[in-house]
Amino acid sequence: MNTKFLLDESRIPKQWYNIIPDMPGPLEPVINPATLKPVTPEDMTAIFPMSLIEQEMSTQRWIDIPDEVREKYRIWRPSPLFRAHRLEQALGTPAKIYYKYEGVSPAGSHKPNSAIPQAWYNKQAGIRRLATETGAGQWGSSLALACSMFGLECTIYMVKVSCTQKPYRKSMMQLWGATVIPSPSELTNAGRTILAHDPDNLGSLGIAISEAVEDAATHDDTNYALGSVLNHVCLHQTVIGLEAKEQMALAQDYPDVVIACCGGGSNFAGLAFPFLSDRANGKKVRCLAVEPASCPTLTKGIYAFDYGDTAKLAPITKMYTLGHDFMPPGIHAGGLRYHGESALISQLYHAGEIEAKAYKQNACFEGALLFARTEGIVPAPESSHALRAAIDEAVLAKEEGKEKTILFGLSGHGQLDMMAYDAYLSGKLEDYEYPEESIRQSLERLPKVCL
Repeated sequence: MNTKFLLDESRIPKQWYNIIPDMPGPLEPVINPATLKPVTPEDMTAIFPMSLIEQEMSTQRWIDIPDEVREKYRIWRPSPLFRAHRLEQALGTPAKIYYKYEGVSPAGSHKPNSAIPQAWYNKQAGIRRLATETGAGQWGSSLALACSMFGLECTIYMVKVSCTQKPYRKSMMQLWGATVIPSPSELTNAGRTILAHDPDNLGSLGIAISEAVEDAATHDDTNYALGSVLNHVCLHQTVIGLEAKEQMALAQDYPDVVIACCGGGSNFAGLAFPFLSDRANGKKVRCLAVEPASCPTLTKGIYAFDYGDTAKLAPITKMYTLGHDFMPPGIHAGGLRYHGESALISQLYHAGEIEAKAYKQNACFEGALLFARTEGIVPAPESSHALRAAIDEAVLAKEEGKEKTILFGLSGHGQLDMMAYDAYLSGKLEDYEYPEESIRQSLERLPKVCL
């Protein structure tokens, strides 16, 4: 009846798992937004170092983690796996609930798993500064931390509504030496264009990406770093699932279902991809991606080629999308407010290899409250989506009288999200389900790609 399943530092993975060799069919090409032709490695060198471009396109199943990166991982990895005994008892369920907790990192989430290697590879390439975007602030604070570790400058375009909702995330980034700019801003062409049409624009990840990409592309000493979506980001995050598999073995158990919240896809990929490797080899395991009903990319989007950002500067990929100019409402799960989805996750969903579900805010915070009062940890609003789905799976097991093993990703803590919890506790948290008509209008403006 152990509660914690811990691994020694020597068990930090020595390699990342690349799911591409195990994908259901070949990948669709990535398209250059300027030429509408497949991108070449040279097309990407304006914003990425060649080492990360090679990882983005690699078909090797295992990619070595540099010793310098593993040394930094040792600060908090391996992260703990917990058995949620008290939550199980509160639910009266026969299900066993486990959670992999990434909130133990210095930045409080899973995001440093990719921020640290990205900063290290850019430092090796002679880059002086990194530019990026952030929604909830978890990625921005993680990259600020990583840049401080390797002596890089860091510029972060933070979605404007999140700057207001999460002021202490901004403080954390500045504490680690980053420059934080509310987005959309007057500092880039992309930002100025948005503000000219809508001076009160709350911002979105798509807009912030446009500003960061423009910044990187127009400065020779600056590269761009992305916290989700791209193949190499999903690759770096697989340390989560690789550790979790070893820890489940320590528990002498194996999940029937693996659950993670999903915005751009890095957290879901990190936990689920190593288990999908087992599925590719015949193991019966379900993987469930959970998103907000206000930004329902997988559950209401379409599988099509689309830009990765609002200003059409980022590459075009085939993905589940709500349209590159989709403007999500200012929900508190800011890290899930992205119009598109990882190409890898999109293809897996389209092939029926994974499942997806969407929840409204209040249902997620209801689950977070129960979790905080049973397990003691305050979940990040993003993580509460996975938690809600795990609770529902456990309740279903109770109703059906079946045993079930559930593993979910608690991707970060919510100790800097008290404004969101205050809104929930005071009854002021609003549910929002994005109108079908608004999604339809946004999807009408997808790029025309002919291959």
